[in-house]
Amino acid sequence: MKFSMLAIAGAAIAAGVEGFSVARSAGVRQVSQLKMAEAATAVDKMAALATAANEARGLAMDSIAAAHSGHMGLPLGCAEIGATLYGSQMQYNPKDPQWMNRDRFILSAGHGSMFLYSWLNLAGFDLSIDELKRFRQHHSMTPGHPEFPNSEHNTPGIECTTGPLGAGVSNAVGFAVSEKMAAARYNTEEHKIFDHHIFALAGDGCFQEGVSAESATFAAHEKLDNLIILYDSNEVTLDKMAEYTQSEDIIKRYEAYGFETYEIDGHDLAVVEATIAAAKASDNGKPKFIKCNTIIGKGMEETEGTNAAHGEAGVPYVDKARANLGLPEEKWYVSEATRDFFKGVQEKNKKVYDEWQSTYAAWKAANADKAKELEDAIADNVPSAEDMIKSIPEMGGAAEATRVSGYKVIQEIAKAVPNYISGSADLHGSTRNYINDGGNFGAGFDKSYTGKNLYFGIREHSMGCILNGIAYHGIFKASGSTFLVFVDYLRPTIRVASLAELSRVSYILTHDSIGVGEDGPTHQPVETVSGLRVIPNLDVFRPSDAEETVAAYVSSVTRKEGPTALILSRQNLAQNMDMSAMERREGALKGAYVAKKETGDLDLIILATGSEVQHALAAAKDMPGARVVSMPCMELYERQSDDYKETVLPSTCTKRIAMEAGVSGLWYKYASKVVGVDRFGFSAPGDIVMKELGMSAENLSAEIATMN
Repeated sequence: MKFSMLAIAGAAIAAGVEGFSVARSAGVRQVSQLKMAEAATAVDKMAALATAANEARGLAMDSIAAAHSGHMGLPLGCAEIGATLYGSQMQYNPKDPQWMNRDRFILSAGHGSMFLYSWLNLAGFDLSIDELKRFRQHHSMTPGHPEFPNSEHNTPGIECTTGPLGAGVSNAVGFAVSEKMAAARYNTEEHKIFDHHIFALAGDGCFQEGVSAESATFAAHEKLDNLIILYDSNEVTLDKMAEYTQSEDIIKRYEAYGFETYEIDGHDLAVVEATIAAAKASDNGKPKFIKCNTIIGKGMEETEGTNAAHGEAGVPYVDKARANLGLPEEKWYVSEATRDFFKGVQEKNKKVYDEWQSTYAAWKAANADKAKELEDAIADNVPSAEDMIKSIPEMGGAAEATRVSGYKVIQEIAKAVPNYISGSADLHGSTRNYINDGGNFGAGFDKSYTGKNLYFGIREHSMGCILNGIAYHGIFKASGSTFLVFVDYLRPTIRVASLAELSRVSYILTHDSIGVGEDGPTHQPVETVSGLRVIPNLDVFRPSDAEETVAAYVSSVTRKEGPTALILSRQNLAQNMDMSAMERREGALKGAYVAKKETGDLDLIILATGSEVQHALAAAKDMPGARVVSMPCMELYERQSDDYKETVLPSTCTKRIAMEAGVSGLWYKYASKVVGVDRFGFSAPGDIVMKELGMSAENLSAEIATMN
């Protein structure tokens, strides 16, 4: 295979051949010195990578054609990028896919998943050709979009669940945050155990989505120079050519953010290789953005370079395209030469891995306490919920907002769980989730990469994606806060966290109802809590007092199956002093419990949550047959045994009424009558809004009086 002089030089530069160097001039990298003899090995490597790129194209085409479903454009258009990453530039060990210091690759354009599956197979991960043949089939390891290992899928080498465009770029920023934090906390002068890079491959759709811009500004501001974004610039979106909907200069945009930028031919292997190597070597405090000009669907002559190449429109032309690429008739073909080449890659990476293991052993011997903390963090070893609720001091009897209670509790959580971190979308002063003495994360001002408090700015969507990225990285437990009414900005990220079973993520959502008051209906959530409750695998906790708030926070850091949303009040709430602190904590950890037991024969059950529990208790005072059930977390209650649920809500008592300052629909599962708020609120002091919309003990009593 022929290569240009520039390409040979690029190959030599990337391979570290002595005597080669690169000079930057107006964004163009030029060769200043050549030693052709020393470049021969590098050229052989380029030839092997070129062969692998075409065979990866073949794997993608064959799998998509067999499924009659999928997206060919990216796997064919980015094959040289994949060859460079997996065949040369990334450090990984397919025999230990969870190695903590591996480079991470995130496919933000998740629709191009056959790109990733093909390269994982070639790189030696436990993803067989048979699984590639089962692309998009039930119970396969190759679903339509990459899915983080969970109870449904366990595909090695998949670092995060991607699908919604732009989210993967933003997840990658979270990975970069976590790596910087881990390096700052655990590296020592003698031993460096974290020094990996985060790669994200994204397309035009990712950069049109606003969340990627939010996250890019955060990454540049905090100088995350371990982040390398690769832009598959193929001038195509699904409906039209990209020029139909975009005209900005994306290089200038990312330069303005503070990125180091490059623009290259994404099909020139040697240039791709040299540029990625240069980006890795640059530790100047700037994240990297590499615009790779590519041809979508490259090799598929009938559709390449057009929006028709995006999906499976090329299926009828697969056989012709394979022939044009020099592939034999055998489907899912991988040559012995390519397998041998990647064995060599594995051997090279294994040496790096073994050296790191020696470094880690020496670091561990010299830093026993840090090592235990790190290994506990990776294994997600935290005190049990039962032990933690016993260790946190009682909150007391004074009325207070649950956001204020939360501020006290989060200090205890941070002590008990050293890898717990928190952040806010510019609302720390209101959401009250700042960790005292935790320091602030980032670069400049009073910040450092060891900080436990993240300032996300007014970027809720980005915050959600970054939290997910931190969780995927697998070391820290991350929470983020905003007003509940703004949670819809990050709702897509909560959905993905729930789908991916990210138990390392939690959300602190304050100002939980019409009780917000004067700010008016734009800031008074009424449908929002129920909107979160319908997301599968998300626990939604709306505590009624300080002790239930303890249980909510404890549950959020001890749960293993998925994320938790904590719904906290702005206004003061009364404490249920008729029960002990431990009784309320233990009851709340079951999702629902009897907050006031009937003193006569049971003839009525009042269910409530959050700020409405105090009204339920007040209304029931003069009703001997009334039981009050506090239900801070429906989802947790539903996971209890049938026997326990029967003790709380006995089937023999069907006269039930529920009360919550929000839409009423979901409560009819438990009650025949609901006192809710099925309209938007209005601007007035919170207590007036509550009273006018029926959230009072008096109105609850009146509604009970109408029941048969």
